[in-house]
Amino acid sequence: MNRSILADMLWDEYDIIEAEDGEKAVEVLKKYESDIDLLLLDIVMPHMDGFEVLEVMNQNHWIDEVPVIMISAETASTHVERAYGLGCTDFISRPFDALVVHRRVTNTILLYGKQKKLVGLLADQIYEKEQQNAMMIEILSNIVEFRNGESGMHVRHVRILTELLLDHLTEKTDRYNLSRNDIVLISNASALHDIGKISIPSEILNKPGRLTPEEFETMKAHTVIGGQMMDDLPDYQKEPLVQVAREICRWHHERYDGRGYPDGLKGNFIPISAQIVALADVYDALTSVRVYKPPYSHEKAIQMIMNGECGVFNPDLLDCLADIASTIPEQLRKSAGEGRIELRSVAEELHRHEELSASERTLQLLEHERMKFSFFAAMSQEIQFEYTVNPPMASLNAWGADRTDLKETIMDPKTCPEVRKIISQEAMDGLTAALRNTTPAQPIVRYECILNIKGEPRWSRIIARATWSSEEPPKYTGAIGKATDIHESRMQLEMLEREATHDPLTGLLNHAAARKQIQLRMDEHTSGHFALAILDLDYFKSANDTYGHMFGDQVLKYLASKLRENIRGEDMAARVGGDEFLIFLEYQGEAAPVIQRIFNSLTSGSYENFPISISMGVCLTDCVGKNYETVFHAADQALYAVKRSGRGNFRLYNQNMQDKLSVSAISPIDAAEAAEEDQVEKGD
Repeated sequence: MNRSILADMLWDEYDIIEAEDGEKAVEVLKKYESDIDLLLLDIVMPHMDGFEVLEVMNQNHWIDEVPVIMISAETASTHVERAYGLGCTDFISRPFDALVVHRRVTNTILLYGKQKKLVGLLADQIYEKEQQNAMMIEILSNIVEFRNGESGMHVRHVRILTELLLDHLTEKTDRYNLSRNDIVLISNASALHDIGKISIPSEILNKPGRLTPEEFETMKAHTVIGGQMMDDLPDYQKEPLVQVAREICRWHHERYDGRGYPDGLKGNFIPISAQIVALADVYDALTSVRVYKPPYSHEKAIQMIMNGECGVFNPDLLDCLADIASTIPEQLRKSAGEGRIELRSVAEELHRHEELSASERTLQLLEHERMKFSFFAAMSQEIQFEYTVNPPMASLNAWGADRTDLKETIMDPKTCPEVRKIISQEAMDGLTAALRNTTPAQPIVRYECILNIKGEPRWSRIIARATWSSEEPPKYTGAIGKATDIHESRMQLEMLEREATHDPLTGLLNHAAARKQIQLRMDEHTSGHFALAILDLDYFKSANDTYGHMFGDQVLKYLASKLRENIRGEDMAARVGGDEFLIFLEYQGEAAPVIQRIFNSLTSGSYENFPISISMGVCLTDCVGKNYETVFHAADQALYAVKRSGRGNFRLYNQNMQDKLSVSAISPIDAAEAAEEDQVEKGD
């Protein structure tokens, strides 16, 4: 009756959602919280009273977003004080007057609306300022990279790596006393780490060969110059960004054992900001193309850093690097195509109230994020769930609810008969124990069990993240996660792995996968005799120009099929890029007859009247050793020797070509110098 009276008072201006008790109210809040402008809440209700609802709202921070007016006949001062203490906005006694209820509801919504509008406007201004500051820093640092002949992605990569390492460091230890603001500050300042190079002569910056001792001393001076540039800023000496940038500029080439420069600082006398950026800078230098070296693989770069080939780093930072190593390539790949925009809850508030003005950009970003979330949740075909300990409640995504024949919101799932039909008590207890045994720093659980899906038992993998409170000591508050059929997930994993390792046009291995597998093969078979051949199609451009790119693609696919026909199962064929391919094989006796046979077979035909002519360079590992980069570049030199002599032939690399190699084997000591100085020695 009370709900009916209130609804009659307000229905003509507001959409009304009703809940008959506290548990139903929590379900409604969980499902519609982003759409609710005001909650009218009684105190005395079955199952869960009004105070318990307020406690749940506080635990889930809903009280920050949804104002609450208590409407109750319980008017004792203790009740009123407790309600206000739990965050309610207003209190109306029953029986109530329609005019009073209407006025207080309107006033509360308008008050919250104005507050949210102000917060939204402020958030927009802060957002614009941060974006402009970040943009100016990146423009300035990219000027340096442009002079240095390097990709501007180096700046972004160092920023992303710096933030990843800082985030993980704060999870592992509080020894460095880093706040979220410190992380943002150091990440932004990292973009200026090489600003001092702006004063280094370009002929030294971009010299492809070995630096003379004098040139090396000039190059080292960029650290001192960068620090001095920060010191010389007239009006900003006390700005935190400038102070952190100075630390990074001057000391990002110091090393933990004191063997760095310019000041020979040792251990934690080096500011943690400079230590972090130094590690990020070394990793990106190793994995990026430079005028003096090809890129190392991610795995090789990590190995070199961990082995101390690039100088000595803080053991805590090396532990962090090892922990996040598997995620780095994907994080950097994402950074190449999109900025990192953090959406705040204020944007959601602006979106809820039509009477509030908000920037079009904020609303578009919010709507885009909501659309992406809804789309991926629907397309993932996974049972996605969220569980809270207090109140004991689980929520499923729409697909998961349909898949399991459960409701989207389940109160107390541990005692729910419908849930018991899906997962056994033993499996439920095992998953709960695994989640409770996590820590805030290591919250991820992988758990396999049988789920009865529509009466059919299926082995499933549950991946969940435990959630913990921010108080000390932290308390386990629930979990979010997903459940997938193991067979289906393995098929998806195999598909993803194939996409990551194979060229989509020809189906051959891509260069990155071939490089890794070839090096592994040579490492495992130290006594084997191997040959690596690089070949490309002669006059392929004329095929594209004359017949079109679709025809050119068919020619590439034809050559790929011929490669498969002419190698054994244990041999490898890969597409390096464009019209360039490679073959890797093991041979016994003489290699030349084997190469001659493959070459003759590949050039014996044509594709739809387009003659197949190839040039091929071959390197035998017996000549240069079993380092992939050395073998590849030797074969590449042999290929160019063929092209210079007229194409349509093959040639084996020999020692007479050694002085013509554009890139030679790089020793670990040289590689360390390359990473630290962005200047590597060329030579043996």
